[in-house]
Amino acid sequence: MTISYNWLCDYLPVKPTPEELSVILTSIGLEVESLEKFESVKGSLAGLVIGEVLSVEKHPNADKLNLTKVNIGSGEPLAIVCGAPNVAAGQKVVVAPIGTTIYPASGEPLTMKKAKIRGEESNGMICAEDEVGLGASHAGIMVLDPALVPGTPAADIFQPAQDYIFEIGLTPNHMDAMSHMGVARDICSYLSNHNDENKSYRVVAPAFTAGTTASTPLHIDIVVENEAACPRYCGTTITGVTVTESPKWLKDKLQAIGIRAINNIVDITNFVLHETGQPLHAFDAAKVKGNTIRVKNLPTGTPFVTLDEKERTLDEGDLMICDGDSTPLCIAGVFGGFNSGVKESTTTIFLESALFAAGGIRRTSLRHGLRTDAAVRFEKGVDISNVKFALERAAALICELGGGQMAAGVTDVYPVPKAKVEVSVTFAYINKLSGHTYEPAKVIRILEALGFEVLENDGATLKLSVPYHKTDISIPADIVEEVLRIDGLNNVPIPTTISIAPSIAANPDRERVKEKIADYLAGNGFNEIFTNSITNSQYFTPEVQATTVKMINSLTNELDVLRPSMLETGLERITFNLNRKNDDLLFFEFGKTYLQKAVGDYVETHHLALYLTGNKLPETYMYKAQPVDFYFLKGYVINILTQLGLGNMSWAEATHADLQQPYEIKVKNKVVAVLGSVSAAKLKAFDIKPAVWYADIYWDEVISLLQKTEKFYVEIPKFPAVRRDLALVLDRSVSFAAVEAATKAVKSNLLQQINLFDVFESEKLGANKKSYAVSFTFLDTQKTLTDKEIDAVMDKLVKTYETQLQAIIRK
Repeated sequence: MTISYNWLCDYLPVKPTPEELSVILTSIGLEVESLEKFESVKGSLAGLVIGEVLSVEKHPNADKLNLTKVNIGSGEPLAIVCGAPNVAAGQKVVVAPIGTTIYPASGEPLTMKKAKIRGEESNGMICAEDEVGLGASHAGIMVLDPALVPGTPAADIFQPAQDYIFEIGLTPNHMDAMSHMGVARDICSYLSNHNDENKSYRVVAPAFTAGTTASTPLHIDIVVENEAACPRYCGTTITGVTVTESPKWLKDKLQAIGIRAINNIVDITNFVLHETGQPLHAFDAAKVKGNTIRVKNLPTGTPFVTLDEKERTLDEGDLMICDGDSTPLCIAGVFGGFNSGVKESTTTIFLESALFAAGGIRRTSLRHGLRTDAAVRFEKGVDISNVKFALERAAALICELGGGQMAAGVTDVYPVPKAKVEVSVTFAYINKLSGHTYEPAKVIRILEALGFEVLENDGATLKLSVPYHKTDISIPADIVEEVLRIDGLNNVPIPTTISIAPSIAANPDRERVKEKIADYLAGNGFNEIFTNSITNSQYFTPEVQATTVKMINSLTNELDVLRPSMLETGLERITFNLNRKNDDLLFFEFGKTYLQKAVGDYVETHHLALYLTGNKLPETYMYKAQPVDFYFLKGYVINILTQLGLGNMSWAEATHADLQQPYEIKVKNKVVAVLGSVSAAKLKAFDIKPAVWYADIYWDEVISLLQKTEKFYVEIPKFPAVRRDLALVLDRSVSFAAVEAATKAVKSNLLQQINLFDVFESEKLGANKKSYAVSFTFLDTQKTLTDKEIDAVMDKLVKTYETQLQAIIRK
């Protein structure tokens, strides 16, 4: 939000310095992000004076130069060499004497020095308008009013505007401060409670007189067909208008806050918008057929040409301002129409001031990509009580600056007057929440200065009527915030002691578990990434899209659903890095996916995703680069689960639409992870050529298993473990997962671990045969194992392998 110091002071009963105002604004929650000096003309013409050309002679050594004598009102006339073709004796001109710095419209500043030009002395410059920033013309020097007195500062004649500009980091809840009068209201409240508590400061409202009445009336009817989308609509008609350039004071005010002046009518609507916060729109009344304005919705597909001369296709949700024939004239509260806009030929104006529902304006604004000043204000909420005042203010200015006459009174369509919000709050609650003990009288004084009305006060509780400009106030905590910010957060005392109750964290603490794994991965060379939960629906098949959570008001076509999978947003980051020659990537991400089971039934799931591509380690003279592979990924997944104390994992082949040969890991019959190589089709969709390995760890399942685990650590056993090896000849189609499953079927408490340490394939074993070398670790925590006990378990294992897997035991 941009605020002009000079403009703001128009509404203040006292005028603090810009620096003082900067401190006040920040202390009341309107944080000043920058304070800069503004000059409509760079340098503000400092040092430039009015001169009178006394004589002009041809330069003896240059055909295009002249020697002039110029009177600048003091001292001897200056000898100045001038190359302008239009210089002549008797002219009043702008002179830059020696020592003056000029700021051209383009180029670097230049300080005048005594100089010799082709052998002749020159003591300054007679200036063209572009040389001092007053325009773009360089055809010749500026020739001024002959009545001007030599020696008069040029700044007194041209009066360049000077100002200080505040950039305020306005939070969304402060729509009441989206105008100069709104900011002034907060400043007055601050002054009333800090400068002199016996004096009440109030905003100085602009004084204006209604324009003269036209001899021929022109009334335009207003019909609001969608009252929910337009609770209040005011309009009036002004005839005899001359569309011309705005006066200097108006252009200076708009230029100071970065708004380009267009013409007096458009500039007035912009001025009143930034003065009061109420958006306005001016129509060429000659384009309003049937002398009727209709506020309505039109069918989807209706074409409409906006002010930027682009044809847009309307949606049935777009509220439109139409004429008597239902021809669209303007997208309500968002953007005007090209055909009904004010042009130089316009002589009769229909002026609109209204309140449009915030939700509808936001949807329309985003739908058409039109983020106008008016739309932004309507989205945040506009003061419904200010609608008519802003219209009357603008109409008076149009009559004053455009020569218009009021051809009709103000038509105010306000069928259901809005009731003020009422909030009750106790003084005890204010003191408790704020951490400061306020006197009841001070609380009331602050609130009344902000426009609140005290309906009831029994000494303990206040019942308040909320002013219409405070659209964000609805609960007691909002009242506390208003008191706090106006009194000042710096006034809240800092206690010397702090009393706290010890918190009891959940077992396990999700954040500590997450931090532990993040530290582990970061310590092993992984980089953590954070990707957007909103993604592109085109990444997914129609079947997946059917269950995605769709954005109602998507900012772009590429960000229109909440992600149903972690894979795609991770692949976006991999593509980004690969395109910048960052090829060896180990990424991890904690994130969420979203699913819609039915209308209004949504599921949010936590994940830990791993993304690997490129090499494990960079190539050096000691060893060749080794690309990441399934086993590298598998090792980290197992280590993560082991770090968390989860054991007895089982492996099985899985199905996953985007992974090749995926496997899933189960713990206690719960799938806790799926991993594999990203499919070629998916990689092609992201223009990725190298292989990418991906693991999706279902974090919610992992946490639920941890909550059922009573202990993570066990004492080191006192008795030795025993290892036995076995070689199994199996069909080539039998996986080691099947061997593990068969082993668990034996159900021995002594068997602690099974491990595959060698795979051998040879035609000597037989057709389509392979050999697994498997180790078994046995342990009894209560005593030393005997060979007899171990042999009994091994016999059961051998029989199980021979029966279930048709294994042959190699001797």
